[in-house]
Amino acid sequence: MSSTKKINRRQFIGSATTASLAFTIVPRHVIGGPDFVAPSDKLTLGYIGCGTQGMREMTSLIANPKIRIVAVCDPNKKSTDYVDWSPTGIRDGIRKALEDPTWGEAYNGIPGGRDIGQEFVEKYYAKDKTTQYKGCASYEDYRELLEKEKDIDALKIMTPDHLHATISIAAMKKGKHVVIHKPIANRMYETKLTIDTARKTGVSTHLLAWSKRSGNDVVKKWISDGAIGTLKEIHNWSYRPVWPQWTTNPQETPAIPKDFNWDLWLGPVPDRPYHPNYTHCVFRGWYDFGGGSIADMGHYSLWPLFLTLGINTPAISAEAYGTTTRQVIDHVSRNVVNDVAFPYSSIIRFKFAKQETLPAFDLFWYDGGMKPHTPEELEVDGKDLPQEGMMFVGDKGKILAGFRCDDPVLIPEARMKQYTEGKEKTGDTNERGDDVWIDAFKNKKQSPGSFLYASAISETINLGAVALRARKKVLYDSAKMEITNVPEANKFLRREYRKGWEL
Repeated sequence: MSSTKKINRRQFIGSATTASLAFTIVPRHVIGGPDFVAPSDKLTLGYIGCGTQGMREMTSLIANPKIRIVAVCDPNKKSTDYVDWSPTGIRDGIRKALEDPTWGEAYNGIPGGRDIGQEFVEKYYAKDKTTQYKGCASYEDYRELLEKEKDIDALKIMTPDHLHATISIAAMKKGKHVVIHKPIANRMYETKLTIDTARKTGVSTHLLAWSKRSGNDVVKKWISDGAIGTLKEIHNWSYRPVWPQWTTNPQETPAIPKDFNWDLWLGPVPDRPYHPNYTHCVFRGWYDFGGGSIADMGHYSLWPLFLTLGINTPAISAEAYGTTTRQVIDHVSRNVVNDVAFPYSSIIRFKFAKQETLPAFDLFWYDGGMKPHTPEELEVDGKDLPQEGMMFVGDKGKILAGFRCDDPVLIPEARMKQYTEGKEKTGDTNERGDDVWIDAFKNKKQSPGSFLYASAISETINLGAVALRARKKVLYDSAKMEITNVPEANKFLRREYRKGWEL
């Protein structure tokens, strides 16, 4: 009886390479050019989530010669009902990558789903005639992908927030590196468990909100030099959300769309009827599925700042205020009690203990059009605060910057001129991009955006959601993962898990 031994992609590639060496040895750069990366040296990637943001980022990532997308996964097979910031942005990005101005012309709407992801990947790699392309696998369930695609190196996870921890932990336990969009999780327990799993498994991880920005370095220097005296407050404001924001769960129960696995999309969240107000790019406003505007944008602005300033411990308290609304029922105006979704706008004050290089300070977050009052230092110059921004308040002055701490200045203008006169201007150096995590994963090292460095920001942002839901100031003990002054608020640190999805 004969038997056939199964071999994985790398073994197949290696065998083919060995066989070819029997005939001749040709330098790689001669075969594929100076930027050529041999197939056996590429980072193989499973891509989880083929919605709008997933497809948008895929169009740029796929061009990186260091990676090869070998499998895609999404509980939605294919549809054109996605929500995006542009009616043709996704389609145009795919057309540009494929160099095909006609791609998607039959689609009436915004396309997404695993069939779209698979079609794009296969058409893109098929353009390269120098290699034999075997195709891209497609899966409805990430668990099946992890079971069958044993030789992949890493997962890129582009799902709604409520699935981040579940999929990341499953992947890391299989020894796969993980790159994920913010947040790590939308519950405190899941955040800490995910980071702990990364530490225990030793795989490489990367949170895509990481960046290195020169504005943060400038602010750090000015604070260290005493340009604003002792730091007292940091203010950060965003106009987000950019999705419809509801205050109650929908009551109607439309049919689940064909070829959409609602059960898999729900994942760990308790059963509820399907509704399009939950899915696609509008999920982030719901407590069950998202992390709100602060999880969406606060990671981008605050995490690089935390890393630069050395803010290594999460907030010790949070106090939050959100907009309210009323509805008229039987001619009576009644308060709408919103226990299901983030408010239209909010203000959150976090308190931080003394850090190694900073005194105790307050951090204020604003969204939904809220922002601080215009400081006197701007009024004397006849200016107002921008729509989005960041401000550092000391006992002897203020620094104003863009939302992500871009282009910081001392205010008023006379103070900036006085302070910088005769000093060399610091250059702008912003660093982010896929090579950061790809190179780390290939070398089995932690990226600068590793989960291991994201505890302080992740716990702080989750604490903000707890304060909004508790409607009281909450005191937080990170070591115990406990709200110490409002016992009933501890239920918001975890979620109620659907049977079979427990973590």
